Amino acid sequence: MHTETKDYDNDLRIARPIVEGKRTLKQIDDAIIAPLDRLPNIKFWIAISFTLTLLMVGAIALGLSFYYGTGLWGNNNPVGWALPIVNFVFWVGIGHAGTLISAILFLLRQRWRNGIARFAEAMTIFAVITALIFPIIHTGRPWVAAVYLLPYPNQHSLWVNFTSPLLWDVFAVSTYFTVSFVFWYVGLIPDFAVLRDRATGKIKKLLYSVFSLGWRFSNRHWKHYEMMYLILAGMATPLVLSVHTIVSFDFAVSILPGWHTTIFPPYFVAGAIFSGFAMVQNSLVIIRKIFDMEDLIPISTLELMNKIILLTGMMVGYAYTMEFFIAWYSGNQPETFAFVNRAFGPYAWAYWIMFSCNVFIPQLFWFKKVRRNLFLMFIIAVFVNVGMWFERFVITVTSLSRDFLPSSWAYYTPTITDFAILIGSFGLFFTLVLIFVRVLPAIAIAEIKAVTEQGQPSHTHLHIGNGKSNEAH
Repeated sequence: MHTETKDYDNDLRIARPIVEGKRTLKQIDDAIIAPLDRLPNIKFWIAISFTLTLLMVGAIALGLSFYYGTGLWGNNNPVGWALPIVNFVFWVGIGHAGTLISAILFLLRQRWRNGIARFAEAMTIFAVITALIFPIIHTGRPWVAAVYLLPYPNQHSLWVNFTSPLLWDVFAVSTYFTVSFVFWYVGLIPDFAVLRDRATGKIKKLLYSVFSLGWRFSNRHWKHYEMMYLILAGMATPLVLSVHTIVSFDFAVSILPGWHTTIFPPYFVAGAIFSGFAMVQNSLVIIRKIFDMEDLIPISTLELMNKIILLTGMMVGYAYTMEFFIAWYSGNQPETFAFVNRAFGPYAWAYWIMFSCNVFIPQLFWFKKVRRNLFLMFIIAVFVNVGMWFERFVITVTSLSRDFLPSSWAYYTPTITDFAILIGSFGLFFTLVLIFVRVLPAIAIAEIKAVTEQGQPSHTHLHIGNGKSNEAH
């Protein structure tokens, strides 16, 4: 009997609540829905003013690009792929963490994901929206981009090249966006019902009623919801691996030295998860402070995210090392030159920024005090995203600027317009994030309650097999 009681208590310790604090279930509802009900505080207005300023900078740069043409950019011959493609790959990578947190960690039953899954899913949607801007403007004529990107019957018998990985991107990213959006919306349905029941205005009540799809919190509804969520998680999981694999094929299927490498698919996926988790961590550190959600998104959850950043950072560092080894081991002189040129050529400054930010700096997360320090974890994650942006820059620019013919070599320098568009993309992304937190629950209400102390099974009286009852601890 004593052994059974001890085992039961051990199970309770394993299933201890993730959420800190002693809020009641109603107080949790109020805390999550508070940003929707109350007027924005001064911290929100400062944040949204800053992000809108960044967005305006990008909008002006895009407007000038439409008016004067892409000659305002630094693209040259042979570097025809430049910052637009670098930014596209960067933002698609940022979107990976959301689906990984929501789908893969859900399938693995990692309960610590519950407080951050909804926010990460929304970040996936916003990152893909931001990413889609760049291949469209890179066509040079975005008003006819659909002619070049989407396969459809037309009077000119003009079809896209189905053997091109650039077209595979269109299918992969659009599928990823669609499944991620449906996954995000399905998770919102129970919360829309909560908002519907709390709404006082007729218009709000009508809108929430429509979006909640007649949800009534019945056992039948929960059963179908959980089954659908599981199916969508299963569909989204391979997409995490496939989308950035397809993006890596943009480079890997070419014959250009430095691109034609089989390590790119797993290397790109690990890098995407690496940068995506860093961006989610950065955003959560800010959001939990602006909207007073420190106990719902505790330090322990951020610490686990930092461990994943550390793990994926070491995977990326391994990939960097293997690139050099395979280039040397292959005996292929152009390939060897491409990687030596990356590290010691005219773009060595970019390579070592990338290597330092992605490999050396994340090693600080081996120390628990660093993993649990908000300021230090935020700074390290910023460096990770800087490094991951430079990774895409190094891969794209160094190979193009030094191709097979020395007579066509040229040094690429981004212009102020290029950087302004990049700044605007950050403004768009973070503006969408802030608006999302203001209009929809940033934390899944039902899921967060499941990992609170009140949401655990009651064990006031523990009945043992002999019919007697003991008070549980």
